[in-house]
Amino acid sequence: MQPETPTLAHVARLANVSENTVSRVIRNKGPIAGETRSRVISAIEQLGYVPNRAAGSLASSSSLIIGVILPSLSNIVFPEVLQGIHAALADTSYQPMIGVTDYDLLQEQKILSSLLAWQPAAIITTGFDHTETSLRMLQNNRIRVAELMDIDNTPIDLAVGLSHRKAGYESARHLVGRGYRHIGYVGHDWTADRRAFLRYEGFRQALQDAGQSIVAEARCAGGSSTLAGRDTLADLLGRKTTVDAIVFSNDDMAVGGYMHCLGAGLDVPEDLALFGFNGLDIGQALPKPLSTIRSNRFLIGRTAVETLLAQAERPAEPHIIDTGFDIIEGATA
Repeated sequence: MQPETPTLAHVARLANVSENTVSRVIRNKGPIAGETRSRVISAIEQLGYVPNRAAGSLASSSSLIIGVILPSLSNIVFPEVLQGIHAALADTSYQPMIGVTDYDLLQEQKILSSLLAWQPAAIITTGFDHTETSLRMLQNNRIRVAELMDIDNTPIDLAVGLSHRKAGYESARHLVGRGYRHIGYVGHDWTADRRAFLRYEGFRQALQDAGQSIVAEARCAGGSSTLAGRDTLADLLGRKTTVDAIVFSNDDMAVGGYMHCLGAGLDVPEDLALFGFNGLDIGQALPKPLSTIRSNRFLIGRTAVETLLAQAERPAEPHIIDTGFDIIEGATA
């Protein structure tokens, strides 16, 4: 059976207070004892209850809102996803409401609660990682939910994206097929980027299947950037380990690695081969176009919206759409 959508009455019953008290806590109206407020908030989080702020509001039609939650807009990857979402919505009456989490799951929870309060027709978010409260809100509110970019897990409703583990696997297979035997890895912090870790796992597995292993690896403490890629590759090469190819966690890091090679007088790919992920324009604009994997980001956004709008009711079983990826051979590996 499908879970029942939590109501004000459910919260009141669990917190052992009146519905009026719950309403006053939500609206922050009138005096409420601290212990009572804590019980109500705890019940709301436990149930995944979301207040309906669209009720009585003629200015916001619940059927015309698509909630979109992205981890970043400074990373070109996600604006391209958003372009796909906008393209699919262009000839409809739906409008997106957009929130940015900066890869913070608690921020996602806060944004999700705000979006759900307006009773959107659907929620589009990124990846499978959510707080327990966010997960309950998404599961218990029976609207359509699309989790984008990743298909290496079971979605709440709909997943649209690519297998990052497979992408990492294919990056190693490509380099092994080109004859590289001393392959290293340069990446960024995985704490907030599960997809980068999945690519690393696939990369490592492919090397093992080929009878090889990672000969050297280095990761920076923060997020990915060209500066981080430059400095982290310099650190790895400073260890004097024999390396003939490097797989980077993404193109930002790989472009930085390319800049280090230019400054250090290393010929790419003769002295060192470089391989990225994402297929960004900046990588293809290098003097030697970056060898990388291109993810179909525009297609991911467009496909998610088209699929959600094709069926208003959440299906009984979760559905996965694989938009695939392409290897760009480039000139650096």
